[in-house]
Amino acid sequence: MTKAELVEEVARAAELTKKDSEVIVEEVFKNIIQALNRGEKIELRGFGSFRVRQRDARRGRNPKTGAPVDIPAKRVPYFKPGKELKELINAQADGDGFEVDVFDDDDDDDLDEAESASMAAEAAAES
Repeated sequence: MTKAELVEEVARAAELTKKDSEVIVEEVFKNIIQALNRGEKIELRGFGSFRVRQRDARRGRNPKTGAPVDIPAKRVPYFKPGKELKELINAQADGDGFEVDVFDDDDDDDLDEAESASMAAEAAAES
């Protein structure tokens, strides 16, 4: 998925204009980058966490010439997927696809447990 596709999906799901959803996506990315730059950890429950790791200086080799090369220390962004994300990626729905309604926040089509039990009891009474 590209950033443009993400913007389109956000626009569709939130019923916003593409311009508005683009601002939202850009702002989220900008805030993630700024937090990582400050050394903060970003934790998105159910998705995963972003953090910065420090890599020490080391000595490598130029693959073309084989000559030794000094590689300076640096900070690198790191993403660690959460348990729920790992489970969703590995879960197979109907043997060949992924579950797509896992993050469904549209309560219109969801029944709570009491409604489900009530409907089941009515159906059993009618039979």
